Amino acid sequence: MPQTRKIIIDTDPGQDDAVAMLLALGSPELEIVGISAVAGNVPLNLTEKNARKICELAGRPDIKVYAGAVRPLARELVTAEAVHGQTGLNGPQLPEPTMKLQDKYAVDFIVETLMKEESGSITLCALGPLTNIALALIREPRIAPRIKEIILMGGGFFEGGNVTPAAEFNIYVDPHAAEVVLKSGIPIVLMPLDVTHKALTTAKRTQAFRKLGTKVGTATAEMLEFFERFDEEKYGTDGGPLHDPCVIAYLLKPELFKGRNCNVSVETSSELTMGMTVIDWWGVTKREKNAKVMGDIDHDGFFALLLERLGRL
Repeated sequence: MPQTRKIIIDTDPGQDDAVAMLLALGSPELEIVGISAVAGNVPLNLTEKNARKICELAGRPDIKVYAGAVRPLARELVTAEAVHGQTGLNGPQLPEPTMKLQDKYAVDFIVETLMKEESGSITLCALGPLTNIALALIREPRIAPRIKEIILMGGGFFEGGNVTPAAEFNIYVDPHAAEVVLKSGIPIVLMPLDVTHKALTTAKRTQAFRKLGTKVGTATAEMLEFFERFDEEKYGTDGGPLHDPCVIAYLLKPELFKGRNCNVSVETSSELTMGMTVIDWWGVTKREKNAKVMGDIDHDGFFALLLERLGRL
């Protein structure tokens, strides 16, 4: 059996975060060292609870969940209940979690794990605002060269933004944290809206999850039916984009994605374009390439992978 890849999932669940977690939990190639929750889609007290709910839904109460940053580095917290509902996981009726939240602060967990584990053995999967990861890098700069890779969902270029005309939600919530991460020198893979907007759930795909006939399949269908209504109305599409699972899918099957190395900078001073990812797709500046930016996805292959892996749970 091939060696498993160790990952830390940093997340703010969110229905699409939940599906990303389920994809990771259903994939034996991945060893989840821990899950760090951050404030984002909903406040921290809900995101850490939602992370535990999803672990229990998948039958994995052994996974350690840590609570991290309660707010962004320099701005007030912006949340997205209009998209995700008041709980962040509206749709299915999931029971309150019984597995305990770890006592350790998520930022300390990230730093200590990276300093303890073999250098280059841990990949960070960032599904929400980058506050926890930025705080870890600020607290202990020596972790940067020890991180194998950061794969993150965030930003947009030709697609523009989804929370303002210029900015995607994860980056907009904490643009200063995104700037810290993008300037860290760590290998980064970026999944912007340009990719995730091609990963549409569609009614047929949502039904396929329900037809699994399992607790996970039914809950996933119910989550997606709630989650997609917002984007269907906004974009006039059949189904909504499934953003965060693209991060985990890239780890499992990178051949599903196409992209190129670019310079990515984040706007942190203009209120008009705050949180905009300025992606030099055409290489028109001399700025150093600091991220592999994905631009396309095999959406049929992506959903086939999701269905197969969630079907194992």
